[in-house]
Amino acid sequence: MADHPSDFLPPEDDPAYRVFIDSLSYLPPEEVQIVRKAYLFSEEAHRGQLRLSGEPYITHPLAVAGAIAEWQMDVEGVVAALLHDVMEDTSVGKGEIAERFGKPVADLVDGLSKLDKIEFQSQEDAQAENFRKMLMAMASDLRVVLIKLADRHHNLQTMAAVRVEKRRRIARETLEIYAPIANRLGLNKLFSELQDLSFQLIYPMRARVLGRALNAARGNRRELLSRILAGIKGKLRAANIDAQVFGREKSLYSIYRKMLDKRLSFSQVLDVYGFRVVVNDVPTTYLALGALHALYKPVPGKFKDYIAIAKPNGYQSLHTTLIGPHGTPFELQIRTEAMDNVAQEGIASHWLYKDSESFGADLQKKTTNWFHSLLDLQNATGNSSEFIEHVKVDLFPHEIYVFTPKGKIIPLPRGATVVDLAYAVHTDIGNQAVMGRVNFNMVPLATELTNGDRVEIVTAADAHPLAEWLNHVKTGRARSKIRHYLKTAQDDESTALGEKMLGQELRALGVAASEVPVSRWKSVLRDSGNKLIKEVYTDIGLGFRLAGVVARRLLTLDDSSPTAGTPASSLVIRGSEGMAVQFAPCCQPIPGDPIIGSIWKGKGLVIHTHDCPAIRKARSTKPSKWIDVEWEPERDRLFSVRVQVVVQNTLGALGRIATEISSSGTNIVNVNMDDRQPGLHTTLNFTVQVADRTSLARLMRSLRRIPEVVRIARAQGLPA
Repeated sequence: MADHPSDFLPPEDDPAYRVFIDSLSYLPPEEVQIVRKAYLFSEEAHRGQLRLSGEPYITHPLAVAGAIAEWQMDVEGVVAALLHDVMEDTSVGKGEIAERFGKPVADLVDGLSKLDKIEFQSQEDAQAENFRKMLMAMASDLRVVLIKLADRHHNLQTMAAVRVEKRRRIARETLEIYAPIANRLGLNKLFSELQDLSFQLIYPMRARVLGRALNAARGNRRELLSRILAGIKGKLRAANIDAQVFGREKSLYSIYRKMLDKRLSFSQVLDVYGFRVVVNDVPTTYLALGALHALYKPVPGKFKDYIAIAKPNGYQSLHTTLIGPHGTPFELQIRTEAMDNVAQEGIASHWLYKDSESFGADLQKKTTNWFHSLLDLQNATGNSSEFIEHVKVDLFPHEIYVFTPKGKIIPLPRGATVVDLAYAVHTDIGNQAVMGRVNFNMVPLATELTNGDRVEIVTAADAHPLAEWLNHVKTGRARSKIRHYLKTAQDDESTALGEKMLGQELRALGVAASEVPVSRWKSVLRDSGNKLIKEVYTDIGLGFRLAGVVARRLLTLDDSSPTAGTPASSLVIRGSEGMAVQFAPCCQPIPGDPIIGSIWKGKGLVIHTHDCPAIRKARSTKPSKWIDVEWEPERDRLFSVRVQVVVQNTLGALGRIATEISSSGTNIVNVNMDDRQPGLHTTLNFTVQVADRTSLARLMRSLRRIPEVVRIARAQGLPA
């Protein structure tokens, strides 16, 4: 590359370049000169490179920079747009960009560059890591994502020469990630265009057919729409309301989604067209709403006030659906000019309308909070794929709004539960949640919330997240926080279990754990690749290492050498070790049962009863995987066990049995009835919680005294 690329003359005869330079009139002349130099630098870096269409590569960064200039972004953003591919596609490094155009520009370009030098296990991993890097860069500088969106928009427009499979992959990726990001940032115009372009690339035939139908409908309804438009303008004039009225047409993709979601034909989608009324101030929006409701009847349940409660992306407007002439419904939006600016360009209106005092600091604050939530997600997430999974969930538009007891409004996705709200308030609230109080009524944490609910979270200091919460949470934040807690808790519990198991093996070899020299631990750590002794304990507890092998290496014994010491004693468990110790569902062991354990990779120690039929074969073929386990005399928890009761088919039998169980102080977890063989008898299957085998025997004796009970037994095998 030449030392002075500014020595080259720009292609002033190129219409695209001239239009671009003319669009920079909002910048001072000295900054326009910096942009000219950046163009020359980019043109030289990409010289000789062609797009698949055969055009010089420079046409792409020029188009992206032109889109950025339409938002009137600052000079650093425009320069970064011109240079956004030089690090990825040429030999230019970040240092050279920083030297020529400053560190902020270099950081922007770096945030936009793909991670070419890292090897991933799959294309999906690479793509997920690219998204993660982009979103993290976006969290520190909003301009990154705006340039990236403009880049994706131009790529979608110029895909004719790209092979069909790649075209569809990029389009689907846009629908899943980039279009929702544009929507989350309030870039509604760009959002619709990204959706429509992607739709046309994935389903070109469907898009053409739907486009023709829309054009025909536009012609058929022109007179009707003109009549509605004239009616709206006339009514507003009569009410002395100064307003601008615009007709609008729904995007192809939004019509297609409505047809799919509601299983409608195109002819059944009546509200294809709508109108937008722009007034001078907020009070006038409500006056206009009243006037137009007097002109056309509103559809019940279709009014939404996004002025009083703005959308998370800052969007504000009144929405109503009215019944026009001939019973035709149409949507009407009423807002102020400042709201209309934000509605069209979202966060980009920060640059476009920077002189407007009405541009909300609130929108900037909401966007900043969302960026911080991305950083929070990143810190709590194990890998890039999981991070993107969580982000995708949070990118879908929020559908409901709930209220805290203090009146704070919190937006959540439709289907969100009490747990989602708890984590939306604070991580500690989520981790300690036990119940919800919705509209003053106590409800379980899995309860689904609805729009307008007043929700209070009930907490307890000793409560903690459960794995089953993952089955009913909707937000990425809640999901990542629960997973993070469970993994941390499992590691802590597995560490304690691993230390206990290693100590047992060392005692069997005649050595106390405290007597192992530090030098031997250092040797084992060096060989294993672990940095801390705690990590070795965790690996043992999770089943990734055998305690016997580690013990022998600590004592420099060969695995085949005879055991010098006492026979291995049984591992003692309390039953409250948490996720590191699991009780097999096939036999549901309880204190008093003779038990045996097996270490499974990633699961820890799984406990079975000695006579469990499910492990008979495994014990005989792989005896080394099994270790003797015994119960600690003092325990502090209850254990679930299944009891099968055969009763006579008489009225009230179930109630009498349930009452007897409850009166004995036993908790019923679940009950179901097996009525597949109707006749004189019915089988009732109870899952109850007991302290030990003795308390279970006592319960079964009391149930046998009920006249309707024919037979009672402890159930074996997995539940049906």
